[in-house]
Amino acid sequence: MNRIGGALSCSLAATAPGFAQDGLGATIGTVALPRDLSPWGMFMQADIIVKAVMIGLAFATVVTCTVWLSKTIELFSARSNARRALRELAAAKSVEDALRTVPQGPLARLLDGAVVELKLSTDRMDKEGIKARISSRLQQIEAAAGRRIAFGTGVLATIGATGPFVGLFGTVWGIMNSFIGISKSQTTNLAVVAPGIAEALLATALGLVAAIPAVVIYNLFARQIAAYRALLGDGVSEIARLVSRDLDSGVIVLRRPHLAAAE
Repeated sequence: MNRIGGALSCSLAATAPGFAQDGLGATIGTVALPRDLSPWGMFMQADIIVKAVMIGLAFATVVTCTVWLSKTIELFSARSNARRALRELAAAKSVEDALRTVPQGPLARLLDGAVVELKLSTDRMDKEGIKARISSRLQQIEAAAGRRIAFGTGVLATIGATGPFVGLFGTVWGIMNSFIGISKSQTTNLAVVAPGIAEALLATALGLVAAIPAVVIYNLFARQIAAYRALLGDGVSEIARLVSRDLDSGVIVLRRPHLAAAE
């Protein structure tokens, strides 16, 4: 019995320092672990490169919201103006009537372009040549209006295409730093590894948050811009008919009526 008790005492004495060391390591590890695993806490504890990626993705989200708001207002106003102008063009019987009733906007610029070309055409007998030149000018103005209304939507396409990859870069960088930290601490304890991996995955989440709305909004704007361009095309056709009607009747107006009255 004395031998057994002595052996147990020696065994406990031998293992006690180990227990004390493990307990101290666990305590130190627990203290060193970040306790705030909220998105803001993980951002504050992330590596500088991962922070830069997150800030860039957050800025991209703000840009997406800004473009969405501004282009929604612009497209709504432009399409409403184009529909009203189309109604006035359909009701007009001549270029003079159209100049009097069509509101200021893209279709009014198309109408002014047709009038300018009529003014520059001195040979009124060559009706087909005049119509061809007016058609060319109208197409040029229509293309410029289409480019103007689409301005800014390319940013959405860029954010939607690159956002996930930028977030993935932040994730890869963060996980790489986590593995380096594992190597330095010489431990595979999940409680030590998890915070760094969580911070890294947050970058991918932000990349998706920035990219998905950008893609959805871009596709929505693409359809609305296509519809707006169709309205411009209808306006070009209406103006071409009015010009052809005036050329056949021989009555051509070269300026807006209110400008002629002012003179």
